[in-house]
Amino acid sequence: MTNNKSFEEVLHRFREIQFHETFDIIVAIANGGIIPAAIINQRLNIDMHLLKINLRDPNQKPKYDTPRLISPIDFEYRDKNILLVEDRIKTGATVKFAIDLLHDARQIKTFAVNGKADYSLYDEACFKFPWII
Repeated sequence: MTNNKSFEEVLHRFREIQFHETFDIIVAIANGGIIPAAIINQRLNIDMHLLKINLRDPNQKPKYDTPRLISPIDFEYRDKNILLVEDRIKTGATVKFAIDLLHDARQIKTFAVNGKADYSLYDEACFKFPWII
């Protein structure tokens, strides 16, 4: 991973991004989406929930052939407008899996700190997030 970003630079992007929809809930794909979702939650001030999905290990190596739901969905998402938050979208497999799980939602828009999404701060080569210790 190269081209590291400072926490201040990334926070500036969080402050500047404009959302064009109104969302009922934020759904963070755990674990990577938790910190970005919490930052967005500070701005939007709406309910935030965790969707516990896993595909990769802590070193970003695939752990399974396909994403897996680690624990049951324990929040109401049917007929909700959802902002689905992930830290990094590489192949899109985890986000697609999450969207399939939440198919009864009214609308799902995706957010990524880095990668292709409806809303993203960056879409470039991988870099270490400033909150990773």
